[in-house]
Amino acid sequence: MTEPRLASSVLVSALLRRAEAEGGFGTVLAKGDSTAGAVAVILLEKGANPRFLERLLQPDGSYSWRESGQVIENERELKTFLERRQKFDPDLWILELDIASAERFAAEMNAFS
Repeated sequence: MTEPRLASSVLVSALLRRAEAEGGFGTVLAKGDSTAGAVAVILLEKGANPRFLERLLQPDGSYSWRESGQVIENERELKTFLERRQKFDPDLWILELDIASAERFAAEMNAFS
């Protein structure tokens, strides 16, 4: 039996509220499909060290967050990278979350899957 999937717009709202509740800031850079759009997060700590994480379907049917491994050195590289991702998946949600303890926040994001 398949578990119901959390709508993308609900997940996005939860992530934004969680970041703000912890004194951070969040914004939607690209709005995807409200029900089934993939979700990606640019995670910053004090405006620096961007990390790109994607929510990926696992073989067992669950979801987990994975870092892309893409090294983003500056704003231009980030813009180019995001344009490529959106071209590949026009239903992709892209969030930017700037929060203290970004490493901990990233680890806790799996609770929202």
